[in-house]
Amino acid sequence: MRLFDCHNIEDFRQLAKRRLPWPVFDYIDGAADDELTKARNTDAFAQADLVPDVLAGVAKIDTSCTIMGRRSALPLMLSPTAVQRAFHWQGETAVAKAAEKFGLWFGISSLATRSIEDIAALTDGPKLFQLYVHKDTGLNASMIERCQASGFDALALTVDTIVSGKRERCLRSGFTTPPRFTPSALWSYATRPRWTLDYLLREQFRLPNLDAHVAEGSSRAVSIADYFNTMLDTAMDWDTAARIRQDWGGAFCLKGVMSAADARRAVEIGADAIMVSNHGGRQLDGSRAPFDQLREIVDTVGGEIEIICDGGVQRGTHVLKALSAGATAASGGRLYLYALAAAGQLGVERALGILQDEIERGMRLMGVTSVDQLTPDRLRWR
Repeated sequence: MRLFDCHNIEDFRQLAKRRLPWPVFDYIDGAADDELTKARNTDAFAQADLVPDVLAGVAKIDTSCTIMGRRSALPLMLSPTAVQRAFHWQGETAVAKAAEKFGLWFGISSLATRSIEDIAALTDGPKLFQLYVHKDTGLNASMIERCQASGFDALALTVDTIVSGKRERCLRSGFTTPPRFTPSALWSYATRPRWTLDYLLREQFRLPNLDAHVAEGSSRAVSIADYFNTMLDTAMDWDTAARIRQDWGGAFCLKGVMSAADARRAVEIGADAIMVSNHGGRQLDGSRAPFDQLREIVDTVGGEIEIICDGGVQRGTHVLKALSAGATAASGGRLYLYALAAAGQLGVERALGILQDEIERGMRLMGVTSVDQLTPDRLRWR
């Protein structure tokens, strides 16, 4: 299987599985406990049907929208994800360049393998920094100040990860950051020489937004679960979120909101956007899918705050369904991580090109010429 044999996100997943050592692939692919929520995130889109109009004159269409004050060529964001250098040596650099080429928002994690400053220098496109609140308040302040100095467009505070979900695939594989060659996985690393040589011979793995403050994750290998469970601040509350919004001073988003009550609180503290998200099913297994919960949140705060449906997006039609249900935009992580792992920047660009084609084709077949015409009357629920 080659890159140009990939025609949808599942194809990229299969190619990534072939090219990655299994502990690394399972870190991307896995989720919490029985992985029920991860499956629901995508399956939920099958519970709503699109209702098209015809004879609508769709020779010219406009797929763009405004998200947190900046124009996006598609109603799609690339969600921030951690340790991308572990998946492909180009890491966040590849995603930043691909996002700029397609005119899309993208985000980097606190646990990114490229620095805030490096990413800012790579692109003038809209970019978001995803903040994990650490017990080390100096580290939190440092990351915010570096984002301000580097001209990041928005800060997303992740609110669903005060402790780690139980990611059993990682427990079985012993996956750590930086990755270690454990005895049980040695054969898998040995039979993926391209990945292994890139990892060993190219620049050293590090977490440059953290490593001036903590050794864990850069020079000291730890599991993601151990990192979250020891380093993050479990005392974080709404006062913390309000204080971070004030310290940041720019466009502010809460990532991980799943209840209508919390969406209302996000409005009250002055957030500009919320990402309706369950962290890709990696935290609380048994929770609802973002798309399932979207209508309730839109009914509560629609028109008062931007609402981004994050998770489970695998098709252009999933984006159209999210917008029809009231979302400002959709977003996802695995939709580009599989492609990054499969082929670096070229893979991400091919995946985004496929999703762009699907969104454009879907809009024409729906009989809409702009994304604001995707309204609730375009959906029927099973």
